[in-house]
Amino acid sequence: MRAILWLIFISVISLISYGYYINSSDFGGGEKYIGAGVILFAFVLMPLFIYHRYKGRDLKQYRLFPTEEMNKEYKKKKNSVDQKLHK
Repeated sequence: MRAILWLIFISVISLISYGYYINSSDFGGGEKYIGAGVILFAFVLMPLFIYHRYKGRDLKQYRLFPTEEMNKEYKKKKNSVDQKLHK
């Protein structure tokens, strides 16, 4: 998976660089390569990278609406910190 991510990353950098090179010369049409690089980055590389990094992890702590159990743990931690600060 890591090799695939590197290959896609190098492809993105190459496409964007080539697009800027074509744009700077008199040929024109480099916007297509820049756009392809950005699309590849946004819709292929980033989702694969996020999947690769968070695979097998507990994502409950990142929920938008936490459970009651998580609220109790948070309040317990907050109270212990508050007690330590007021000593």
